[in-house]
Amino acid sequence: MRSVRILVVDDEVDLADAVARGLRREGYAVDVAHDGNDAFDKARINAYDLICLDLTMPGIDGLEVCRRIRSSPELVDQPRILMLTARDSVDDRVGGLDQGADDYLVKPFAFAELAARVRTLMRREASQTNSVLQVGELELDTSRHRASRGSAELTLTAKEFALLRYFMTKPDQVISQEELLEHVWDEHADPFTNTVRVTVGTLRKKIQVDDSQVNLIETVIGKGYRLTPGPG
Repeated sequence: MRSVRILVVDDEVDLADAVARGLRREGYAVDVAHDGNDAFDKARINAYDLICLDLTMPGIDGLEVCRRIRSSPELVDQPRILMLTARDSVDDRVGGLDQGADDYLVKPFAFAELAARVRTLMRREASQTNSVLQVGELELDTSRHRASRGSAELTLTAKEFALLRYFMTKPDQVISQEELLEHVWDEHADPFTNTVRVTVGTLRKKIQVDDSQVNLIETVIGKGYRLTPGPG
């Protein structure tokens, strides 16, 4: 499972912001839109893995946004779509699924259930049956939000966790700063700051539990960073 970028769409500003904050705590990169037109515009510009999409909105509603996304030739890599709505009739659910939604969650909902639905949808996309990544001594459990190196548990911020998750999906590959900004940060990230370098630096220190261990994140000058599995 690679790092995940999500768009939350809801005209209830407080609800959308609360969902976004919760998902960011889970380690996801999250953008927010409050109407259908803005949602579709963002979906055309950014490579989202999943869209949490409210059904009832001013302007174009969630069904129309879903239909446009599914029929858009520009969106070659289609996102998963999780409908969020107060409409709970069978016809409403069927209508959303028929327009291309992957799942349906009725308001009011517990955030824990939404987070579980997101994990399930992303595992389904990756055709994976578990949520544990392993590279050498590093192990990362995305569902329990835990990371370790050997027997030592790592204490990571949400952004460090997301960054490590992305590195662990591409071991031994050189990953540029631009790619990390695209997949681990959200639309508000400033490409001209040193946020990637600083976060990589703090993550590098945390996964080197003691001085005797090999540093697993290499800097490839002029190209980016690479996570190595360490000694075999």
